[in-house]
Amino acid sequence: MPGYQTFLETRRQRDNAPVVLDSPVPLGELRTPTLYLNEQAFEANLARMQSDLSASGLGLRCHTKTHKCPEIARRQIAAGAVGVCCAKVGEAEVMADAGIPDILVTSPVATADAAMRAARLAGSGVRIVIDSRHGAGLLQEAAASLDVVQSVLIDLDPGMGRTGIAPGDALGLARYVLDNCPGLRFDGLQMYAGNCMHIEGWQARLGQYRETLKAGLATVAEFERAGIETPIVTGGGTGTWDMEADLGLFTDIQAGSYAFMDVEYRNIGDRSGPVFSAFEPSLFVLVTAISQPQADRITFDGGYKSMATDTVKPEFADLEGVRFYWGGDEHGIVRLDNPSAELAPGTRLSMLTPHCDPTVNLYDDLVIVRDGAAHEIWPITARGRSQ
Repeated sequence: MPGYQTFLETRRQRDNAPVVLDSPVPLGELRTPTLYLNEQAFEANLARMQSDLSASGLGLRCHTKTHKCPEIARRQIAAGAVGVCCAKVGEAEVMADAGIPDILVTSPVATADAAMRAARLAGSGVRIVIDSRHGAGLLQEAAASLDVVQSVLIDLDPGMGRTGIAPGDALGLARYVLDNCPGLRFDGLQMYAGNCMHIEGWQARLGQYRETLKAGLATVAEFERAGIETPIVTGGGTGTWDMEADLGLFTDIQAGSYAFMDVEYRNIGDRSGPVFSAFEPSLFVLVTAISQPQADRITFDGGYKSMATDTVKPEFADLEGVRFYWGGDEHGIVRLDNPSAELAPGTRLSMLTPHCDPTVNLYDDLVIVRDGAAHEIWPITARGRSQ
C-alpha cells in the first residue's frame, strides 16, 4: 500500500490533455447536470481582455483558480498572457506538469513541506509570494537544500486582513530577503484587493479601489527611493480590469473570471450600465427538469452539488418569469410565475453559474460546446488541489 506522500504524488498524474470526441454530441443529449463551455463566447472573452490590456501597456497574468484547467491556461498563454496565477502550490504543480510557463503562487506558505514543493518547481518558472520572515526563511532553506533560486514577490495586505504584510513593513521584509536569503530572488510586489472586485456600480467601485491602491503606490515609491527595483507589480482582477491603466500601479493584472463570467460579476455593473456586459457568459450548467409535484413549480436535477451556493443564486440563460430556489443536494426548484417558455419533465435548460470558481471545482471535466454540440472534453486537472 502506498504511503501518504506517494499517494499525493500519484494523484497529480492525471492526464491533462483534451479529449476530442469521435463525433459531436448535441447539447440536448448530454447527461445532466453537466458543466459546459460555449467556446465561441470564451474565445471572444480572451481576445477582448488581451487586446485591451495590451493596448494599455499592461500584461495579463490569468488566475487559474477560476478554471483549474491546463488547456484553458494554454489558450490564455497563446492569446498573449505573460503568465498565470495559482492560488496554492498544488495548483501550480498541476500547471507546471502540463508545461505552463511563468506561474505565480498568490498565497504564502508557512510549512517546510509546502516550501520544499515550491522549491522543486523553481526550475519550471514558478514564483511565490511571501508576507513574513518566517515564510521567507522556509523558502530559503528549501531553495538551499535543492541548490535552486526561488523567485519571490512580497504580498501587500490591501486592508482585507486575509494575507499580506502591512505596506509600511514591506521594505523591511525586502531588505531581509536581500541580505539574508541568497536562495531567493526578489522580483516585485503583489497587491490583490479582492474586497473591491464586487462593489456594485462602476463609479463606486472605482472610488474605493483608487483609495485602496494608494498604499501600493506609496510602497512602490518607497522602494524606488531605497534603490530596490520592483519589475513586477501584480494584482487587480476582472472587476477592475478597465481601471488599472489609469490608476498606474500594476505591471500586470490577475484577472480570472472574465473568461467565464457568472451571476455574481454580472450583477456589479460596468461602465455601460448596471449589468457587467463587457464579457459574455461562456460557462453554463446544463440541467434537466425531472419532476413537477405541484402545478406552480418544477424541479431540476441541479442543487448544492452542482453549483456554488456561497453568494447569489444561479439564473437560467434563456428563461424568464421564474424564481429559483435551492431544493437540496441534488435538486433546484423553480417557481413558475410567468415562464417565457413551456416547461415539463424532460426539458433541458442552461444555467449561468452563480460563482464560477467554486462551481468549476465541483466537476472533473469541462465539456466544450460549439455550434450547439459537444466536440471536446477538457480535464479540470487541478480540481481539489487546495493544498
